[in-house]
Amino acid sequence: MATYAIPEVMTPAPVAANEVLLVASGDLRQSANEVCWPAQAGLEQMLTDVFLEEGVMLRRAHPVDPALKHGFIHSQRMGMQVFEQIHPDAPIVVAESVWQYSAHVLAGLLSHRGPILTVANWSGQWPGLVGMLNLNGCLRKAGVPFTTLWSKDFSDPLFKRGLREWINKKAFVHDTSHVHEFDPAHVDEAERTLGMALASELISKKALLGVFDEGCMGMMNAIIEDSLMNPAGFYKERLSQSALYAAMREVTAQEAQQIRDWLDARGVRFETGADEAADLTDAQILDQCRMYIAVLRIADEFGCDAIGIQYQQGLKDLVPASDLAEGLLNNVDRPPAYSRDGRELYAGRPLPHFNEVDECVGVDAVLTNRVWTAMGLDPATTLHDVRWGEQYTADSFDEFVWLFQISGAVPASHLVGGYRGAVSKRQPPMYFRLGGGTLTGVCKPGEVVWSRVFVECGSLKVDLGRATAISLPEAETNRRWAEVTAQWPVMHVVLHGVDQNQFMARHPSNHINVAYAPSAEEADRALAAKATMFHAMGLEVHLCGVEL
Repeated sequence: MATYAIPEVMTPAPVAANEVLLVASGDLRQSANEVCWPAQAGLEQMLTDVFLEEGVMLRRAHPVDPALKHGFIHSQRMGMQVFEQIHPDAPIVVAESVWQYSAHVLAGLLSHRGPILTVANWSGQWPGLVGMLNLNGCLRKAGVPFTTLWSKDFSDPLFKRGLREWINKKAFVHDTSHVHEFDPAHVDEAERTLGMALASELISKKALLGVFDEGCMGMMNAIIEDSLMNPAGFYKERLSQSALYAAMREVTAQEAQQIRDWLDARGVRFETGADEAADLTDAQILDQCRMYIAVLRIADEFGCDAIGIQYQQGLKDLVPASDLAEGLLNNVDRPPAYSRDGRELYAGRPLPHFNEVDECVGVDAVLTNRVWTAMGLDPATTLHDVRWGEQYTADSFDEFVWLFQISGAVPASHLVGGYRGAVSKRQPPMYFRLGGGTLTGVCKPGEVVWSRVFVECGSLKVDLGRATAISLPEAETNRRWAEVTAQWPVMHVVLHGVDQNQFMARHPSNHINVAYAPSAEEADRALAAKATMFHAMGLEVHLCGVEL
């Protein structure tokens, strides 16, 4: 009889009846984990205290590493090893006060049988809400049941009630009564005809997304499988960031300087210095201008309808940040760039860019571009992170005002003052070692259509709604800006028909797409046409807070 080496798989010990395990997913970048650790430690202490009030011991499932000066799970392999030591039926809390890579814990959570609770502190300091929303979106895509909660200090009634129910019943259900299934029969004939015609054209002619390295920062929810995308008319041109780097090296210094000169002439203010490690330098800006031209050339070569650059990870150790190029690409009015044979590339129109290669954003951006262009509206669109928000009360105004914030650049037409209102600041060193400038400022007031494409239960879906971007007093804007990342643009937003907790409970991503319309009536019509187009392409469409 043959003898084989049979592996012995050990089953971890069950947790005690009054015990819950805590895991904390972090960044891949040591610099970010180290800087953000004090906020995470404070969050964990508050959670430990509130669990004790309920008679439950919250215990870390992995130790703090004194050598690294933090206690985050900082790689996918580390996450697998941590979960190898966790009993599959143990109740788990994933606690986040920072931006985190969901891939670090997905392997363990996907195979976990016990109840899962994701928690974030309601703070703008570090993107903990952003990190939790991304993890929630990944879990929803994977079909993993979980409960999610959030709180400023973990003493509010919603958090207390939700925590108690999760401890006792292993689940808590939020109010999502603001979500309504879309019915194209309720759309006026003009917008219905437009949406259906645009969908028919796209499915017939197809659309091509240029994807520079799929899967940014472990965001599984930002990947759309080809089998789901293709029936809707979308296909991927899978590109390599190494090809982008090579194409940048072929852009001459003169060509790059022409882009910088155009931006200077338009009034963009670059805050520069001499220290490459801490300041935005002229050399970094020229490299970003090279990237802008190189992206357009590659997109033209492959016939792409939209383009997405991962940057993190890959390019971050080679060139400055991609954000300045990204913001320019999404704007109609942008510096002219030319092919090697002298043709102006994508003249008079944006080349929609989907930040962090979020393919859900890419699909959405192409639809927005086509609907808004057909309606004679400015098609400039961008994603934002759902960063944070607070109630704002002044005179007769009393509303919850969200702060949306993309991690780098918006199209200039979204800013107060356009290019003259734009400032380029060095990206934070802990995230962007080689620097590069943002395109930042305060987003202008106006009527907005928001949306999010996502994958759930093996289907491609989309949520859409309406919002108003508002102006806040300068002192209030500066106060809020100081609570988040000062180098990045801010958008003050009031959502229509959706309160703070409803939005958090439903939204399937850290990202949200936005586009402006000149009036409320035109925004409503654009929403109707866009929803119709999505529906005609075969997506499951829901309206949030609005009905047509």
